[in-house]
Amino acid sequence: MNYHYPIDPDWSTEEVMDVIHFFHIVEQAYENEVARDDVLDAYHAFKRVIPAKNEEKSLFKDFEKQSGYVPYQVVKRAKESDEGSLVSLS
Repeated sequence: MNYHYPIDPDWSTEEVMDVIHFFHIVEQAYENEVARDDVLDAYHAFKRVIPAKNEEKSLFKDFEKQSGYVPYQVVKRAKESDEGSLVSLS
């Protein structure tokens, strides 16, 4: 990993942890696989920190630019998957 997570210095420690956890789950979906529920749980925690869609898109774009991983695709795949299934984009 040779990139930085898009983090706002005004976020609380808990909010930073929620955002980092979500992006880590996205990484796992690309590098291995991750449980659908883990993706959705992490995304819901992320949305509590970033409720605005335009800010979400901006952070997703920043993360994609730095990592090459597309958070939108991971969340989309998780939402379309059956309960209990694994999400993998590798």
